Amino acid sequence: MSSTIELEHRAYWAIKKFESRHGSSRRKEILLHELEEFRYHAYENAKMYKERTKRIHDRRIQSRDFEPRQLVLLYNSRLKIFGGKLKSKWSGPFEVVRVTAHGAVELKKPNSDETFLVNGQRVKHYYREATNCERSSIDLEEA
Repeated sequence: MSSTIELEHRAYWAIKKFESRHGSSRRKEILLHELEEFRYHAYENAKMYKERTKRIHDRRIQSRDFEPRQLVLLYNSRLKIFGGKLKSKWSGPFEVVRVTAHGAVELKKPNSDETFLVNGQRVKHYYREATNCERSSIDLEEA
């Protein structure tokens, strides 16, 4: 009797081992499939996120199409070295003489004939504000 119990026990363990090997490989296949699907969805989500952020970014970019005789401001990168809240990094206004095909802009000071070339990314449009020069006074009474 002891031999039949041992045989049954060994058979039980053999079946269990066989199932665990094949069952675990099946589980691994399922896990690999799920991981592939997860990676695919992550890739698609990243692609959609990039497209959406690009649309938002492109919407905020202002057009920098310059024409001759237009007034512009020039970015002064040397002022970045010296800190300070009150120093303006934009100088000008300058007048556009011509725009090259590669984006360089030829500028001149309004009162002189001397021209110089700058990168078009260092230039922005100058908008003159119609300021009201009238002054008003407010009397403050002591309470």
